Amino acid sequence: MRSIRAAATGAVMLSLALAASACGGGSSAGGGSNDSPKELTYWASNQGASIEADKKVLQPELDKFEKQTGIKVKLEVVPWSDLLNRILTATTSGQGPDVLNIGNTWSASLQATGGLLPWDDEQFEKIGGKDRFVDSALGSTGAEGQPPAAVPLYSMAYALYYNKQMFADAGIDAPPATWDEFVAAGKKLSKDGKWGTAMEGSNPSENVHHAYVFAKQHGADFFTADGKPDFTGGGVVTAVKQYVDLMAKDKVIAPGNAEYAQNQSVSDFAKGRTGMLLWQSASANLKSQGMSEDAYGIAPVPVQSGSPGPGKQVNSMVAGINLAVFKNTDNLDGATEFVKFMTSDAEQKILNTAYSSIPPVKAAQADPAFNTPANAVLKDTLAKSAVALPQVPDESQFETAVGTAVKDLFADAAAGRPVTTDSVKAALTKAQQQMPTK
Repeated sequence: MRSIRAAATGAVMLSLALAASACGGGSSAGGGSNDSPKELTYWASNQGASIEADKKVLQPELDKFEKQTGIKVKLEVVPWSDLLNRILTATTSGQGPDVLNIGNTWSASLQATGGLLPWDDEQFEKIGGKDRFVDSALGSTGAEGQPPAAVPLYSMAYALYYNKQMFADAGIDAPPATWDEFVAAGKKLSKDGKWGTAMEGSNPSENVHHAYVFAKQHGADFFTADGKPDFTGGGVVTAVKQYVDLMAKDKVIAPGNAEYAQNQSVSDFAKGRTGMLLWQSASANLKSQGMSEDAYGIAPVPVQSGSPGPGKQVNSMVAGINLAVFKNTDNLDGATEFVKFMTSDAEQKILNTAYSSIPPVKAAQADPAFNTPANAVLKDTLAKSAVALPQVPDESQFETAVGTAVKDLFADAAAGRPVTTDSVKAALTKAQQQMPTK
């Protein structure tokens, strides 16, 4: 999800199509082996407040796995801003991990490379069966009609978090339900060195997630019905401009956010520097940074008008993290055993509690621990008003191209350069030109 160098990524994508079989953390291009049965390399995505925070969550579980199996897992937590480029480079070079986290939106794109282990029914049986997982999570594991490219690990949705005391001090009686209300609240909060909200302006995937939701609310999409890029339609341009205008015109986001890409927006909210946060399943992250659950409320992400629901009232993408295995791992059995461990009922409760996400495993999701008020908002959003990003082979290219275009627009806003309908359309036209041609 997160490359910020469009030209470099385009080159990687080109070579990707030519080198689909040269993948993974292990042996030859012919497929996995068990040449190194006592070790695994695992790339985890940065889910918590920092890389160190993730290590504190994950390392005890990896130690537990080693004790149970005798397999040592070498952990690397990779920032979101680097993860997609790292995966693509590993796919083309053949030098990568055995097991890795991928954003669920990348599943179809990475599946198309041929570099990931397919999870057919036989492979799923090795981890307890496909029917252990909820259908919505399985829906973002790869292209329809093909064996999934990965296994669901964490399920998430976006929500609006708001600082109760800052709202009271600003005379705001309730969380905003529409974007007009959001901007009005943001302007009241933006004073005395504090701001209405924060965004990860230099994080392409965060940009795409929000831009996609805004587009859906305007009745638009980034792809035609037959899967062709369509980044410059009126609804898309309007949506992207509305998103960037939160900084450029409405002035409810600090200009410095144009450089945010490492979850700084969460830290700003936790430290009382902003009054609102739009984030995926943020409760555990906020707690780890010292923010009491009593200090904030949680509500659905705003819509253009009315209340969240299907159609134009969509207010989140279907967020989540999947667990994948490189096809030519040199510890195929160990990698499979690791996926089984990480998706076991017990580990799902531990990990999803730590990250305040929703378990995609049915038995774990039913646990009373996940019946919190925050999870009620997230579950309701996933059930009623969230949509999956396009499950097309070019999805990761779309995230990189459009996400970088929006990043550049935020840079313009931060520098005081005008963000106009024409400049937005020009940026999106350039992004569309970077997409593969059929």
